[in-house]
Amino acid sequence: MSRYNHSNPSTFLLMGIPGLGATHFWIAFPFCAMYLVALLGNFTLLFVIKMELSLHLPMYYFLCMLAGIDLVLTTSTVPKILSIFWFHSHEIGFECCVVQMFFIHSFSAMESGVLLAMAFDRYVAICRPLRYTAILTNAIITKIGSAVFVRGIGLMTPLTCMVSRLPYCGPRVISHSYCEHMAMVKLACGDTTPSYVYGITAATFVVGSDSIFIAISYILILRAVLSLSSRDARLKSFSTCGSHVCVILVFYTLGLFSFYTQRWGRNIPTHIHILLADLYLLVPPMLNPIIYGMKTKQIRDQVLRPFYPKRFQAGL
Repeated sequence: MSRYNHSNPSTFLLMGIPGLGATHFWIAFPFCAMYLVALLGNFTLLFVIKMELSLHLPMYYFLCMLAGIDLVLTTSTVPKILSIFWFHSHEIGFECCVVQMFFIHSFSAMESGVLLAMAFDRYVAICRPLRYTAILTNAIITKIGSAVFVRGIGLMTPLTCMVSRLPYCGPRVISHSYCEHMAMVKLACGDTTPSYVYGITAATFVVGSDSIFIAISYILILRAVLSLSSRDARLKSFSTCGSHVCVILVFYTLGLFSFYTQRWGRNIPTHIHILLADLYLLVPPMLNPIIYGMKTKQIRDQVLRPFYPKRFQAGL
């Protein structure tokens, strides 16, 4: 029996994308480009919203939360992925691996919570416009943000403790690009049932409850929009929600595929699953600032103003 039996290994080895090792070097270039776009886009979003007083509104506060979460998600994983692909730095300390897993799953839960908060914001703005500022006060926004943060940390702390206390033996190679919960649990030689059940339950609770409430919000929004007599008003309302719907679809589609494939997708090639799991941490953070920047005139104008000063001075 391996010397790692009934103990924690000092290190794990991350494989990257199994079966695509020969192309790791080239895959890293688009990954790096997406990471840089995500960093630039989200930092720009935070800067513009902070500096522009007209954007100090509930919708943009939630957008700041989303940008901050995306920065944490990408920065806690992508640099290590790139070091694996470019420099063959497969080794990661056990404690670092557990911490990375905690950040990935807790901040993914937070992102889901922020998307729910943004759906509620759109519901109030469209269905209760006269009470918008009275309902979504700064105090309420702070409480919503705190609840999202506490829920993410609270749900994933027990899971992290379970994983860190499991005995590991035999191979210490994780068939993944980062330290994902089930990828780590598969290496344990003890009873993994509590960790497995808790992980499924927590993920189902977060995704299930959030997606249900998001769907309810948009059903109510759709009903309110369709009752408007003005065609222009209907188009404006749909446009307001369009960017949010795009973000939701990208986040949940990639997230759900990655999560459930890791557990039951035995017929899906491993490299497809891992590649999409990597994109789950890259594509939403990259697209979020682009989608909101293109859809939101106030943000778009603030970003473009330094490049076209004469145009904005002329009021064009």
